[in-house]
Amino acid sequence: MTLEGTNTWVLRAPGSPTCAIVDPGPLDRAHLDRVAACGPVDAVLLTHGHPDHSEGARTFGDLVNAPVHAVTQSLGTAPLTGDEVIEAGGLEIRVLATPGHTDDSVSFQVHDAILTGDTILGRGTTVLDGKLGDYLATLKTLAALPRGTTVLPGHGPELPDVVAVAQAYLKHREDRLAQVRAAAERLGGAPTARQVVELVYADVDRSLWPAAEWSVRAQLEYLGIA
Repeated sequence: MTLEGTNTWVLRAPGSPTCAIVDPGPLDRAHLDRVAACGPVDAVLLTHGHPDHSEGARTFGDLVNAPVHAVTQSLGTAPLTGDEVIEAGGLEIRVLATPGHTDDSVSFQVHDAILTGDTILGRGTTVLDGKLGDYLATLKTLAALPRGTTVLPGHGPELPDVVAVAQAYLKHREDRLAQVRAAAERLGGAPTARQVVELVYADVDRSLWPAAEWSVRAQLEYLGIA
């Protein structure tokens, strides 16, 4: 579910001697060394706590002697609240709370771009390891950003307009929620996420079903069925 792998982003204003690093990625020392070579680094930022984004963060922070900013305090050395501006790499980086993919998901807005982690992917849609209600609210927040804001995602290629993508994600979630509701009614009682996946995702590669269960579980909870 990581597409081509995790994107590590290097943020630096023109002429700045320092940079900020978003999502150092897994604990792969060769990768961390390559990213460190972009330094000096004055801040490390995490979009969320999944290991493919955060596992190498503390090691990287020690390597470059920079604070690691994270919502989940056990992952970093400096807290993020999801409502602040961080100055790093010669830039003002606005932090937006964007929960839903995970409870600790944040996005980082820099000028006319936004780094979304796994909240919006460069291709396809994301899975939910958080709450659907939070995610729908997050998508509405992103859809209210200026048109033409570039998406720099945690996986896959960049996208030209966060508004268009957020609106498409909202439509997808509404359609999928209707399918889950219909499947639950067909199954009756209190169906498991797996039972719903077998109906709703019958035409999807079974290797993707475990990830689909995360999202279906969140949808059943949202519907008051779980």
